[in-house]
Amino acid sequence: MPPRWPRKPDRRDPAYRKLEDRMNFALHVAVFAATNSGLWFAHQINPAWVSWVGFLTLGWLAGLAAHGVYIFAIADYSGTYTPDAD
Repeated sequence: MPPRWPRKPDRRDPAYRKLEDRMNFALHVAVFAATNSGLWFAHQINPAWVSWVGFLTLGWLAGLAAHGVYIFAIADYSGTYTPDAD
C-alpha cells in the first residue's frame, strides 16, 4: 500500500515540498538509468551508430549530480506552515 499524505497536499508545506522534490529526483534517476542502459546497449551492437553516447551520459550524469546536491544538501525546507482554514 502506498504511503498517504496526512493532510491536503499544498506546495507551500515544507514537508510536502521535500517529499515532492525527492520523488522528482527519483524519477529523474529512473529515466536516466533506463535511457542510458538502452543507449549503451545500442552502442555495444553498433558503436558507429551511437558514438556520442559517452558525452550524453557524462553530461546527463553531471546534471543529475547537481540536482542531487541541490535536493539533499542545499535546498532549505525549513519554515512554518499553517494550512488555510477553508
